[in-house]
Amino acid sequence: MKSMMSYDVMETLRITNQWLGASAKALYSYPAFGLSTNPFVAMTAAWGEVTERSFARMVTKPDWNISHVVGEDGRDHLVEIESVVGRPFGDLIHFNVLGRKEKDRKVLLVAPMSGHYATLLRSTVVSLLPDCEVYITDWHNARDIPVSEGKFDVEDYTLYLVDFLREMGPDTHVIAVCQPAPIALAATAYLAAEDPDAQPNTLTLIGGPIDPGAAPTEVTDFGRSVTMGQLEQHVIQRVGFKYRGAGRLVYPGLQQLASFIAMNADTHSTAFFDQIVATAKGEASENDRHNKFYDEYLAVMDMTAEFYLSTVERIFKEREIARNVFVVDGKQVDISKITDVAVKTVEGANDDISAPGQCVAALELCTGLPDNMKASHLEPGAGHYGIFAGRSWRNNIRPLVLEFIDANCRHAKKAPKPRVVKKAS
Repeated sequence: MKSMMSYDVMETLRITNQWLGASAKALYSYPAFGLSTNPFVAMTAAWGEVTERSFARMVTKPDWNISHVVGEDGRDHLVEIESVVGRPFGDLIHFNVLGRKEKDRKVLLVAPMSGHYATLLRSTVVSLLPDCEVYITDWHNARDIPVSEGKFDVEDYTLYLVDFLREMGPDTHVIAVCQPAPIALAATAYLAAEDPDAQPNTLTLIGGPIDPGAAPTEVTDFGRSVTMGQLEQHVIQRVGFKYRGAGRLVYPGLQQLASFIAMNADTHSTAFFDQIVATAKGEASENDRHNKFYDEYLAVMDMTAEFYLSTVERIFKEREIARNVFVVDGKQVDISKITDVAVKTVEGANDDISAPGQCVAALELCTGLPDNMKASHLEPGAGHYGIFAGRSWRNNIRPLVLEFIDANCRHAKKAPKPRVVKKAS
């Protein structure tokens, strides 16, 4: 039986490093050192500041920080973040632009549950808000969910999407980013068979592992090289005593973060050293490029063990989506049942997470869909992050996605506006 102590050891190490950083910053910032010409003093104080900030961010959910959007009338309109559907493991939230006529394009952004919060898509939301009614899946940190709420695996994730789409109505346009792309495809196929009237208008899949075997990456190589027993033994832990989810089996966010950083250790080491130097020189600022990126990148969340393990086994190892044998709630999901939902795939030529070929495989699976309702785009020179939040997204991909949405809108009868359950934080 897994002990909760190992989880608490990781948290203890994080707190210790945060304390060391705070102590160094405080000690070497004393006025007594003000006239010192020794660069060691400024560098140590800067190291402490950067270290304290980094380790503090690891357990803090970032704010959306989307306060307003400029309307077609040239005025700033306040943005109110509302929870439309509240569930134990995730909410459906809406960015309600006050004082603006409701937009015709209603977009559901399906955020990844792969270690980071949905706020990772903040820039994606900001780019879509002027032209769309934007909704997003806001997944919860598993460490904060009591064991009494039960399990949450890849099938539960699929059913959450099904429920969210039913709530939003058939005039919805889905944009699934990265890890949930195959699950969004499965949810659409599930609705095609079980509740056709609730299907979305369009489905855009961005950089997702529809067929992980189509193009190998470090991620797929790792999935093939380890056994499920090894994963369960070495990466799964029980939430410690500090959190509401104490005792729940999870893949800890801190452990995921260590893996993320190890994949590009040289890049991250250089970035942090440069930031320490910039801080020592007084050239760093609260919202500079480094802090804006790492405040989000370092903020990690735990995944339920059953979701992580079932995703690795069923999506990556067994390739159930790619082989069209995925089962949800005892029912086989047949992707060929999708016959009137336009599907577009977007890939980055330099994507080292979901390499070109993995996402476009979705179009081959949609055998019931006419060719004129299928589209694909390969963005030259773009990496994984760039295709949904970087310059490639803003300049090239976003306009193509909006054109695709407009070209394939069924002009379905407008569904009632989803009810608001509560305000989201």
